[in-house]
Amino acid sequence: MSDDQITDRVRQHYSAASQGNNAAYSRSIATAFGYTEEDLAGAPKEANLGLSCGNPLAIAKLREGEVVIDLGSGAGFDVFQVSNKVGSTGQVIGVDSNKDMLARANKIKADQGKENVQFIESDITAIALPAGTADCIISNCVINLVPDSQKQLVFNEIFRLLKPGGRVAVSDILAKKTLPESLRNDMALYVGCIAGASQVDEYRKYLSNAGFRDSLISDTHSNLNAYLESGDGAQSSCCSPPSSGNIPEIQKKVAKGSLDFNEWAGSYKVYAVKPASDAT
Repeated sequence: MSDDQITDRVRQHYSAASQGNNAAYSRSIATAFGYTEEDLAGAPKEANLGLSCGNPLAIAKLREGEVVIDLGSGAGFDVFQVSNKVGSTGQVIGVDSNKDMLARANKIKADQGKENVQFIESDITAIALPAGTADCIISNCVINLVPDSQKQLVFNEIFRLLKPGGRVAVSDILAKKTLPESLRNDMALYVGCIAGASQVDEYRKYLSNAGFRDSLISDTHSNLNAYLESGDGAQSSCCSPPSSGNIPEIQKKVAKGSLDFNEWAGSYKVYAVKPASDAT
C-alpha cells in the first residue's frame, strides 16, 4: 500500500464518520476507554463520534491559562473539554486535515460560543504554528493512522511546538507484537488503526529521536473488541473498518472468539516532557 492510498482511505473514512453520530454507541466507546460522566458532560454530544481509543486528558495535567494543541482533533470532542479546563485565559487549537471534520467542529464551536477555541486545517506532519506555542499537546487515536514513513515527522512537530518543559499526552493504538503480512496489508484494518500500529519500542524511538529524554508508555488494558461489539455504530468508530469493509464478517469472528484485537494490539497512554533546558 502506498502512502497516498493510505491517506486517501483514511480521509474517506473520517469524512463519512463526520456526517453523523450514534449517540449511544459514541457514549459507550468513550466510557469504555476511560472517559467519566463528568468528562462527557464537558463536551457537546455532537462532538463525540465514537473515535476515541483512550482519554489523553486523564494524563495531560491541564491547568487554567495554558495553550493546548490537539493533533487530529476531529469534531472537537477533546478540544471542547480542554476549553473548559484552560478557561478564558487559556487557548486550545484543534489541528485536522479533514475538511468535513473541521466543518462539523466549527459549527459546534459557533453554537457553543467558544471564544478560546480555534481549529486549523493542516496535516499533523507540518503545522503552520510558531515553535514553542503549546504548554501541552494531546492526540487521541490519530498518530497510528499516519504512514510509517511520516510518523517521525509528527513527533518532531510535537517537540518543536512545545514550550521548554511542555508535555505531550497521547492515547493511541500500539501493536503488542509483529503483525503478520495478512493484517498489515489489509486496508480495512489499516484505516481501522490496527494494521498501521507501531510497536511500543518504535514509539519510544520516535519520541527519543525527536528530543524527548524520558517517556512513559503504558497499556491501559482496555478492550479493543468493544469497537465491534456494539452493532451498526461500529461502522464509524476509530478502530473499525470503513463502511466499505467487511464489518459483519469481522463482527462474527469477534463474537465467536476466533478474532481478538487484544491479541495483536492495545490502547496505550503515552506521556513525555520536553526538557526545560532546550531552546525552541
